[in-house]
Amino acid sequence: MTEQAHAQIDWDEQGQPLSRTFGDVYFSRTSGVEECRYVFLAHNHLAERFAALPADGRLVIGETGFGTGLNFLCAWQLFEQTAPDTAHLHFVSAEKYPLTRRDLERALALWPELAPQAGQLLAHYVAVHEGFQRFVFAGGRVVLTLLVGDVLDTLPQLDARIEAWFLDGFSPAKNPQMWTPELFAQLARLSAPGATLATFASTGFVRRGLIEAGFAMARVKGFEHKWEMLAGAFLGAPPAGGKPWYARPPRPSGPRAALVIGGGLAGCATASSLAERGWQVTLIERHAELAMEASGNPQGVLYLKLSAHRTALSKLVVSGFGHTRRQLERLQAGSDWSACGVLQLAFDAKEAERQARLAGAFPADLLRAVDASEASQLAGLPLEHGGLWYAEAGWVHPPALCRQLASHPNIRVLRSAEALDLQRVDGQWQACQGNRLLAAAPVAVLCTASEVRQFAVTAHLKLKRIRGQITRLPATAASRRVQTVLCAEGYVAPPRGNEHTLGASFNFQREDLDLCPDEHADNLGMLRQISPALGEALDIEHLDPTQLQGRAAFRSTSPDYLPLIGPVVDAQAFNAAYAGLAKDASRRIDTPAPWLEGLYVNCGHGSRGLITAPLSGELLAAWLDDEALPLPRAVAEACHPSRFLLRELIRGR
Repeated sequence: MTEQAHAQIDWDEQGQPLSRTFGDVYFSRTSGVEECRYVFLAHNHLAERFAALPADGRLVIGETGFGTGLNFLCAWQLFEQTAPDTAHLHFVSAEKYPLTRRDLERALALWPELAPQAGQLLAHYVAVHEGFQRFVFAGGRVVLTLLVGDVLDTLPQLDARIEAWFLDGFSPAKNPQMWTPELFAQLARLSAPGATLATFASTGFVRRGLIEAGFAMARVKGFEHKWEMLAGAFLGAPPAGGKPWYARPPRPSGPRAALVIGGGLAGCATASSLAERGWQVTLIERHAELAMEASGNPQGVLYLKLSAHRTALSKLVVSGFGHTRRQLERLQAGSDWSACGVLQLAFDAKEAERQARLAGAFPADLLRAVDASEASQLAGLPLEHGGLWYAEAGWVHPPALCRQLASHPNIRVLRSAEALDLQRVDGQWQACQGNRLLAAAPVAVLCTASEVRQFAVTAHLKLKRIRGQITRLPATAASRRVQTVLCAEGYVAPPRGNEHTLGASFNFQREDLDLCPDEHADNLGMLRQISPALGEALDIEHLDPTQLQGRAAFRSTSPDYLPLIGPVVDAQAFNAAYAGLAKDASRRIDTPAPWLEGLYVNCGHGSRGLITAPLSGELLAAWLDDEALPLPRAVAEACHPSRFLLRELIRGR
């Protein structure tokens, strides 16, 4: 998406958008809304299907070509008019060239009748970058997963069961690259049994291609002046199973109730995502308040540490950044967060070289290179180096985000309650503190960072903890000039209230949380590297590290620096079931994984938790509710808790 990040649009005399790239209209000039209702809503029988949804039921719609979002908004409107109050709509749509927010606002203004839905979409339409982008609306009842990129690249990465297809996009004559057998095969792969499909197209090769892929298609009357369109259903066979050790476990039996152990950012995000889907959640926190450990710093930075090679971690970070950035719109700007931007400074030649590669690999609306002069202008004080500018990033007060996530009425918070033991009894996970039963539920999610290994069932997980200490410095009249977060080896944020947050150290040796003057001194040294001018403004040369205030906590990370998110297996039974992989890693083994029913983990987010933890809650909910995953399947597998067991088997350890 680096060549053309957004749609190039011209506007006709009636104020309707036309794609400059494809030379085609986005919707019928007669009435885009009525065309959508006729082609996609009526021929997928959505009014009847929405009305027939059971309590907590869900319907999943897939779309090729999000465009202006018109089809999504019309489906959402119909869903709210006809579906039960507790039902859910999940909409998955691919779009190669998303509209800018300005163009989207102009297009949506054409349909005042969709204003309630359009307003929510516009309010959340920030940080829409390449990859999978998750949007949550209507208190969790409506979920949009926007796949930003070429449909032939993004659909193969999708893990979903689509029940109704909107085969849209620019016409086959204008966009022949999309309407291919490869696309039709992906529609079939992702279709639930009996999935319906409708499209405005009636071209012969489209009809024949869909039939060959397993769809029974018929020509029916088209919208208004258009003679014909296609509608039908998927009659093909479901695809063969993939890797059983990464497969979805059976949905837990029993009531939709869950224990979430750990009240940091990962636990609060998990509880929130489940609660928004109708789960009754008990959130267990050993401290008197939420966010008392690694999630408790006064300021955390939305720091996108990326790779130009588009690794699994980079894809997770870009998607997670977008999701977190949309979540922050719910908080109080200024006291709880600030979209002040982040400057990642090129403090030496090696870092400058790395940044040059990133600037060439990602679109400018995510990051762009700036020289020292522009960096100084953005920061509000003189800087010796240029760097990368992340305009949509900033800082967050993590406890405020945790409290907001945990505020859902379906969440009951147990404070000052430490789950020391976890046992499966009569189909329920029981969390106990000594002889005291704290709570029980069919599902348990462990979000206790590295301490997840204290439970016998998860002792095999690979996690380590790293001490980090931040320094709190009182703001001065001169230091208040800093306008953006500045990062090098460490970071310093603009003041929150009357103080700056500076940090954070990385200490692999110490196992205590006492404040350390040496680490304060290290933080001050990082500040000198970031900005001598800011160091002078804060008069750091005269500060005594033994007298400074701060905070220490442990980060939790895995050997490959990706979090652990997903279902948990019985480690001993796993090793026995897949022992054959030690001799032949390509050997086909169809044995189902020995899942520990209803047990999941969400931990190991390291220093990236602000970006990865909120989206990890969505990934956990998708695993549990059999939803479309909010990340490419390969990224979800890269975060799977079983990955280290598998690697050790293959390496013969």
